[in-house]
Amino acid sequence: MNNFKNKVRIPKDAGWLIPGLQVKRWFALILFGAILITIGILILIDIRPIFYTMEFIRRIANTVSTEWLAFAICMFGAAIFFKGWQKTNLSILDLGNGKDNNSLLENLYRRRKLNRGPKIVAVGGGTGLSMLLKGIKHITNNITAVVTVGDDGGSSGRLREEMGILPPGDIRNCIAALADDEDLVTKLFQYRFKTGEGLEGHSFGNLFLTALCSITGDMVRAVKESSNVLSIRGRVLPSTLDDMKLVAEMEDGRIINGESNIPEAHGRIKRLYTDPKNCKALEDVIAAIKDAELIILGPGSLYTSVIPNLLVEEIAQEIAKSKAKKIYVCNIMTQPGETDGYAVSDHVKALMQHANSKKIIDAVLVNDYLPKNLAEKYQLAGSFPVRLDHTNLKKLGVSLCSKKLIEDSREGLVRHSSHRVARAIFYWFKKVQRDGSSSFSIECDEKQECNV
Repeated sequence: MNNFKNKVRIPKDAGWLIPGLQVKRWFALILFGAILITIGILILIDIRPIFYTMEFIRRIANTVSTEWLAFAICMFGAAIFFKGWQKTNLSILDLGNGKDNNSLLENLYRRRKLNRGPKIVAVGGGTGLSMLLKGIKHITNNITAVVTVGDDGGSSGRLREEMGILPPGDIRNCIAALADDEDLVTKLFQYRFKTGEGLEGHSFGNLFLTALCSITGDMVRAVKESSNVLSIRGRVLPSTLDDMKLVAEMEDGRIINGESNIPEAHGRIKRLYTDPKNCKALEDVIAAIKDAELIILGPGSLYTSVIPNLLVEEIAQEIAKSKAKKIYVCNIMTQPGETDGYAVSDHVKALMQHANSKKIIDAVLVNDYLPKNLAEKYQLAGSFPVRLDHTNLKKLGVSLCSKKLIEDSREGLVRHSSHRVARAIFYWFKKVQRDGSSSFSIECDEKQECNV
């Protein structure tokens, strides 16, 4: 869908014949209405361009006067004409406030196709979730991003401490990811102040959400209004409205309070829990999970972005009960202070343990390509490629999907490509729907056209 221009080679005007645009039917109504109006006028002025048509009309006119017949046909034709005109305008004008610079035809095609896309719930936080959403929004408009609210560092932490609101940073990033990245309003939303007493370090979007939350008294409504401003595809929801703080119990017995302090503790995490312990899930989140066809966990920091959502008991339970397809996007590199020495199976085990269920994951998506000139900064920081262990994964009952997921980089950087990740997930989802097999690998050519 996002490659519409490159893949569909048809004459420009003939593009209007593409199925699913919901324009042709209204043009047909306009044409039909115009024909009826014309016939009515011809009868009224007694012109006979089509003999057999007039003969048919005369037979009807034997019981109804010509004036009344002409009037009835004209009115019926006018009603159909204006109905068609109205529906055509709605189809053409309802395109997201005209923010997309692409052609009208492409906008119509994308909108209709994306509206019929799968219902997806993406669970996570941090840069991993926003990266994923940038790719998923080209597959479907039916997206619900469930965002962790455990952040207590940076601009979000300051606003949380000073204003008593949920941390807006991850929510802001997800809203921006689902919007048009080239739009000026989106760039403004992501703008971060570099100077200014009290402003330095804050992003405009964080301040905007904070102000809206103060005005409306409700973070959910503030997020909704912000989403409307940016005309995002899908919706963004906090996992809970409770003032959730993360607490980590380390294997050496230490108790670390606060999400920002956990990676700095430099130890192996035994378990993670929340303060307060029983945070209540947002009702809209539970409804979205129940209605989902596909649930995606990750990528992102395992203990500070993904697992915190599963610590909300209702969310973990609903994901486990859901009949949706469930896939976890595993991190490519270990994260110092969180997942040192972790293999893929260790990530999966941690998710299952904190969710108290093995039914939260059907498959795990892993990257199977690393640049030969892997940047030295990773080793210096103590970050290494996550080891793939097929045997342990099989014991956990989780299928494996492997594919090149990273962006091409001359510098040897390892970063997820939003489009490659989204495409891999979508092909996995369609394959599972088609034949029930949840394990596969796909390859992409240089143009990133994937073949299952």
